[in-house]
Amino acid sequence: MITIRKSTDRGHFDFGWLDTHHTFSFGDYQDPKNMGFRSLRVINEDIVAPGQGFGRHPHQDMEIITYVLSGSLAHQDWVNGKPTHAETLTPGEVQHMTAGTGVEHAEFNASKSEPVHLLQIWIKPAQRGLAPAYDQKRFPENGRRGQLRLVASPDGADGSIKINQDARLYATLLDKGEGAELPLAAGRHAWIQLIRGSASINGQKLSQGDGAAVSGEEHLALEGDGAEALVFDLA
Repeated sequence: MITIRKSTDRGHFDFGWLDTHHTFSFGDYQDPKNMGFRSLRVINEDIVAPGQGFGRHPHQDMEIITYVLSGSLAHQDWVNGKPTHAETLTPGEVQHMTAGTGVEHAEFNASKSEPVHLLQIWIKPAQRGLAPAYDQKRFPENGRRGQLRLVASPDGADGSIKINQDARLYATLLDKGEGAELPLAAGRHAWIQLIRGSASINGQKLSQGDGAAVSGEEHLALEGDGAEALVFDLA
């Protein structure tokens, strides 16, 4: 079964400095029917104006993944009040933070002239109270083009970032007519988030910003048309 979550059905706020779409309930957007899918809790698509951003704020017991589409995002975090990481995230890089027992972080558009466009993803961890951790890796475009590139997994397979949940995240770029397939083991589920372009999943059409929840399928067959997508394989 495939259930499509249309882009236009997402929560949307435009604060001037931030234009944001929420696939699932988040902040002031509350939708009891869309509180997440399996361990996937948040997919926020954000466009942050030049020189603007999110001030220092806390998180706890969440696996947080950031994926930049264009522009650059400056990141700073603190553990027990002490600064730990200061990095700039650009397209092709994936950042992961285990909030665990508690972290604070701040994120700002590193450019004074161009917006930054990003996805922030929250995945519920397999256990609470983990030690905070941070990782950031680059996944070149040629490794994502025409195929599913594993970028996060519970075991760090294939050079992916290790996360604390039985979930695997793939990134792909599919030109017109290009396809990619992913087998799903019995009892597994999937979420597809189409970031750009258009695509089909097992014959069902997706437009930019659409998501799709998949259960009871043995495999995923994606076909793209200038598409960029994230695919989550979930317990």
